[in-house]
Parts: sequence; C-alpha cells; structure tokens
Amino acid sequence: MTQTLTPTAAWKQMQDGNQRFVDDAPRHPNQDVARRRHLAEAQHPVATLFGCSDSRLAAEIIFDLGLGDLFVVRNAGQVIGESIVASLEYAVAVLEVPLIVVLAHDSCGAVRAAIDGTAIDAAPLPPHIWKLVAPIVPAARKVLAESGGSTVDEIDAELVGREHLRNTVGDLLQSSEIISNAVAEGRLGIVGANYRLAEGTAVPVITVGIETDGIETEGQSPATKEGSE
Repeated sequence: MTQTLTPTAAWKQMQDGNQRFVDDAPRHPNQDVARRRHLAEAQHPVATLFGCSDSRLAAEIIFDLGLGDLFVVRNAGQVIGESIVASLEYAVAVLEVPLIVVLAHDSCGAVRAAIDGTAIDAAPLPPHIWKLVAPIVPAARKVLAESGGSTVDEIDAELVGREHLRNTVGDLLQSSEIISNAVAEGRLGIVGANYRLAEGTAVPVITVGIETDGIETEGQSPATKEGSE
C-alpha cells in the first residue's frame, strides 16, 4: 500500500482525532486483533511524531489513532539529535510519511531545567541531562532579553517552550537534506504544535508545507502564520 495522503490531509486527520479526544468521544481505531495481524508484514503510518517523552503525551491517545498509524520518536524536551534526525529521515525516505509533527507541551520539565540553568548561581545538572537540555537555553535567553527582564524568575516558560519549538523545526530543516528536499518538493509537511495538558488540545505554533487556511497558530493571528508555506 502506497501512502497517498497529502501533508495537509494527514494533519487534518490528526486534528480530527485530537478533537475527538478533547470531546471525550474517541473511536479507538485500529486497535484490534485484525489490525495487529494486518501490520505484521509492513507499516504505512499516517505521520511521524517527534515529541517530548513526558508520560502525559501518549501520542496515539491524544490523536485517537491506533497500531501502525504513527511512527513515534521521543526524548525529553523534543531536542534534535543525530539519532532523532536519522529516525525522522527513515520515516520520510523509507516509510514515505507525508507529515512530521513536532509536539511540545506546557509545564515541560526539560524547558524548566533549561530556564533554571541560565541562572548564574544555578546548581549543576548531571552531565547527560545538561547536554540534553542545553539546546533549549538559547530560547530561554531570547525570551528573557525580549522581555527586558534580568532574572530567571522573569522568564515565561510558555514563551520559551514555543520559541524552542520553532527552533526545533528550523534545526530539523537545516540538519536534514532529505527532509528539507521533501518539503520543497511538496511531499512532506511539518507542524510544530503545543499540547495543552489540561485541555488536551494540540495547537499549531508553526507550520511548513501545510495549507494554512482555517489553521490558527498559537500566539499569532490567522493572517500571520509563522513558518507557513
């Protein structure tokens, strides 16, 4: 079976599933024995999702999908790395997914650690944890500078999370010729979305290669879709 969904149609399918989840009316598709057997030989996911490892971001539940529907890659803070890019390239080049969703969320521990780590008197983090969250620090510093503040307490974690999400999408396009070429050719779209824990909504912050009519991005008016193409 060849993937025939356009990037915009794939995102619409995920939006519809997220709306069912928010409305407490999930269909729980593709979660039965027949589906499991059908997938034994091959997979044809609707999209690939690169998200934070937070236990509250169970991708198939949030988007009301099932077995074989999502190719999922996760780490704390959805931070770009070599293994992440390689996994996403596999999804694009081999599985031919039409969509990458980069999923952040509010109250992110990795974002909080990066913010706290900008303080002059910050306690050192274990080396591996610091290496993971360090790429989020530039977003924290930018938000602090733009706010005119001078202390860690004045940094808005939600703004940092959104800035980091934009940076992540940009870094992904810059680091992968496979992915950037697929976007340029119209075969792939990217949505950077922020998941609101209390509401259950996945709200776009930045879109690339997606038709944006009717899509409101978080923190922007519909007329100024950041990163849309």
